[in-house]
Amino acid sequence: MARSSADDVELKRACEASIEGSRHNIVLSIRVAKSRGIFGKSAKLGRQMAKARVIAITTKSKGQKTKAFLRVLKYSNGGLLEPAKLYKLKHLSKVEVIQNDPSGCTFMLGFDNLRSQSVAPPHWTMRNKDDRNRLLLCILNISKEVLGRLPKVVGIDIVEMALWAKVHRRTYFSSSQENSPLTTNRTFTEDGVATSVMIQIDTQVTVEKDLLSQAEVDDMEALLGTYVMGFGEADVFSERMKHELQALEAANIHALLESEAIIEEVLHGLEVAIICVEDMDEWLGIFNAKLKHMREDIELVKEKRVELEKLKSTFVWRASEFLRNYFASLVDFMINDKTYFSRRGSLKRPNHAELRYKCRTYAQLLQHLKSLDSNSLGPLRKAYCHSLNLLLRREAREFANELRASTKVGKAPTVWFESSAGSGQTANSEETGVLSEAYSKMLTVFIPLLVDESTFFAHFMCFDVPKLANSSNSGSDGNGETDDDQEGIASGSSTTELSFLNESLQELLDGIQEDFYSLLDWAFKFDPLRCISMHGITERYLSGQKVDTAGFVRLLLDDLETRISMNFGRFVDDCIYMIEKTERNARQLGVLPYIPRFAFLATRMEQYIQGQSRDLVDQTYTKIVSIMFVCLERTAQMEPKYSDIVLLENYAAFQNSLYDLANVVPSLAKFYRQASESYDQACTRHINMIIFITFERLFIFARRMEELMVTITPQEIQFQVGMSKADLRKMLKSSLSGLDKTINAMYKKLQKNLTSEELLPSLWEKCKKDFLDKYGSFVKLVNQIYPGENVPPVSEMRELLAQM
Repeated sequence: MARSSADDVELKRACEASIEGSRHNIVLSIRVAKSRGIFGKSAKLGRQMAKARVIAITTKSKGQKTKAFLRVLKYSNGGLLEPAKLYKLKHLSKVEVIQNDPSGCTFMLGFDNLRSQSVAPPHWTMRNKDDRNRLLLCILNISKEVLGRLPKVVGIDIVEMALWAKVHRRTYFSSSQENSPLTTNRTFTEDGVATSVMIQIDTQVTVEKDLLSQAEVDDMEALLGTYVMGFGEADVFSERMKHELQALEAANIHALLESEAIIEEVLHGLEVAIICVEDMDEWLGIFNAKLKHMREDIELVKEKRVELEKLKSTFVWRASEFLRNYFASLVDFMINDKTYFSRRGSLKRPNHAELRYKCRTYAQLLQHLKSLDSNSLGPLRKAYCHSLNLLLRREAREFANELRASTKVGKAPTVWFESSAGSGQTANSEETGVLSEAYSKMLTVFIPLLVDESTFFAHFMCFDVPKLANSSNSGSDGNGETDDDQEGIASGSSTTELSFLNESLQELLDGIQEDFYSLLDWAFKFDPLRCISMHGITERYLSGQKVDTAGFVRLLLDDLETRISMNFGRFVDDCIYMIEKTERNARQLGVLPYIPRFAFLATRMEQYIQGQSRDLVDQTYTKIVSIMFVCLERTAQMEPKYSDIVLLENYAAFQNSLYDLANVVPSLAKFYRQASESYDQACTRHINMIIFITFERLFIFARRMEELMVTITPQEIQFQVGMSKADLRKMLKSSLSGLDKTINAMYKKLQKNLTSEELLPSLWEKCKKDFLDKYGSFVKLVNQIYPGENVPPVSEMRELLAQM
C-alpha cells in the first residue's frame, strides 16, 4: 500500500510553519483535492478542475477548554503552504460520502454557519479509501472527545468502516482514538423510500464478539486438539464424515420413534399446516381476481396518460407559438411607431413600462409552461431576446444620432505638436464640454435601462435567480473563498442556470455597444482630449454599480473604457510622431517648438480630469515627456559646439512653462526636477568652457601646479621647467593685464549664440561666481608654492566683476 501523506513529516512541518503563531496543535495533516464538479455530468472545465489542498485537523487549548478546527491550506506561487480557510469543528453538522464517485474517495463537509446555504460546499477527494477513512475517523473521534457530540454521517458502509478500523487501528490510530465511539449513518431502502438510520459502533468491538466468547473459543480449540480428524487424506476424512452423519440420522430417527407423544405432536402440526396451506390457496385466488381487475385499471391509467401527454404537448406547442408571435408583434408595433424614438429636435428616453406590463399578463402562462415542459422555454427565451434586441438597438441608435445632431461643437482641431498648430486653432474646453455631456447622458439613460431589462428578463423567463448581484458578490462559494472562474451575471442559482442566463443576456444585448462606440469616436474626432473626461465618467459608473446591477453592464463599461483608452492611445502616438518629426527638422539653436506646446497640452489635460482618469493622464505625461527629453538630447548632439546651449535653453523653457503645474501635479514635478538637474549640468559645462577659453593660460598654469603637487613638495615646484617665479609673473601679466576687457570679452562669449535673452542675467551671475571660485583656488596655490609673490587678491577681483 502506498505511503499515506498523513505520515509525511515534511508535510506536517510545512503546515506548522504556515500557521506559526496561532498556537494550534496539528493532530493530522493530509493532502486532498478540492473540486466543485459533479460526477457523471458535463460542466465547464474551469469548474471541474481539482485544486491541490492540504487539510489539517488542529486543536487549541485555552485553560481547561479545548477547541477543534479544520484548516484548509493551499499552495502559493512559490510552492509554499499558506492558510486558505478555517472552520470550527463545533459547526460541523454533516459528513457525506459522494455516491456518484465510483471510487468512494470523495466526500463533503457541511457546516451550519455558512453565510450562503444555497451554494453547494466544495468536494474533497482523497487518494484512496484508507486516507478517506483515516481523515473521517479522526474528525469523528475529535468531535466526540472535544465537543461531546457527533455530526451526521451519510453514505458510508458501517461494516466496511468497522472492519477497516479493526484492521488498521494499530497502524493508524492512537489509544485515545481507539476508545472513541464512531457514529455513522447507513441508508436502507424499503418500498422505494430511503431511510437514514444512525448506528453507533465502538472501534474496539470485533465481529467475533457477537458469535463466541473467548472461553468458548478456548474450549473449542481444546476439543479440536484432542480429536484426530484425519486431515491428511481427503478420501478417508470424507468417508468418515459420511458414516458419522448416517449414524447421527439413525439415532435421531430412533429417538423420534421411541417418543409417541412427539410423533402425535408432529402429525398435529402437519394437519395445522395443511389447513393453513388450503386457506392460503383460497386467499391467493381472491388476490388473483383483484390483481386481474387492477391490471385492467392500470392499462386504462396508461391510456389516459398517453392522451394527457398528447394534450400537454399540444398545449405547450400552441402556447409557445402564441407567445413567440406575441413578443414579435409587440416589438414590431413599437418599432413602426416613430413616436417611441428620438427624432430631429426631440431627444426621447426609452420607456418600456407598457411593454413590460403587457408581457406580465402572460407571466403565469410561462410558469405553467415551465412546469409542463422546461425545455419549451429555450425557444421562447431566444424569441424574446431577438425581438427586444431589435428594439434596444434601434432606441440606442436613434438616441445616439440625435445626441450628435443636437450637439454643437466648433471646428475640429489640428494635430497637436504640428508646426502649424497653435493654441488659437484648437477647440477650447468650454466648446468641447458638450461632448462629455453627450456621452454622460447616453450612459445615464441606457445603463439603468439595460439593468432593468436584464432583471425583468431573468424573472419573467423563469430563471431560478432570486436576484441579480454585483460582480463583487459574484464567484463566492459561500465559504468566503472566491474563485475567478465563477464570475457571472447573477448569483443564487445553479451553475447551469447561470450559464443559460449569461447566454440569453448576451443575445439580448448583442450589438448595442456599437452605438456607444460611434459616440466615442465622434467625440474623439472633435477633441481627442475629451477621452480623459469620458474615461473618468466611465470609471465613475464602474465604481458606483449597485447590487442589482447585472454583470454584462460591467462588461459593456469595460469595453467602453478600453475603446476610450485605445482612441487616446492613438492621440498620444500622433503626438509622439510629431515630436520625432520636429526633431528631424529642428533648428540648431533656440527653444524647440514642442516644449511650449506640451505645456499648453498639459494645461488643457488637467482641465479635463474627472474621477479616476488621473492615472491615464499621468501615464500620458510620462510617455510624451520621456520622448521629448530623448529627442532633445539627440537634437543637441547634432552640433556638439552648441550642444550645451540647446540643452540649457530648452530645459529652462520646460521649467518656466510648467512651473505652476509642477507645483500641483506630482508626475510633472518629477520631470521638472529632472529638467532642473539637466539644466544645471548644461550650464556648468558651458560656463566652465567659456571661463577656460577666456583665461586659458592662467588655468593651464594652475592645473600644472596641481599635477606637480602630487609627486613633489610645493617648495620644489618653482624649480621645475616653466614653473619658475619669472614664468609665474609673465603668465600673470599676460592673463590679468587689461582685465576689464578680458571680462567683457567673456561676457560677450556667454551672450553669443544664446537666443533666450532672459537667461543671460542668471547665466552671467553663475559665470562670475564660478570664475571667483576657480580664481580663489589659484590664489591659494600661488601663496602656498610662491610665498611673497604679488597676486591680485580675490576681493579685488570680486569688486571688479561687481562693477561690470
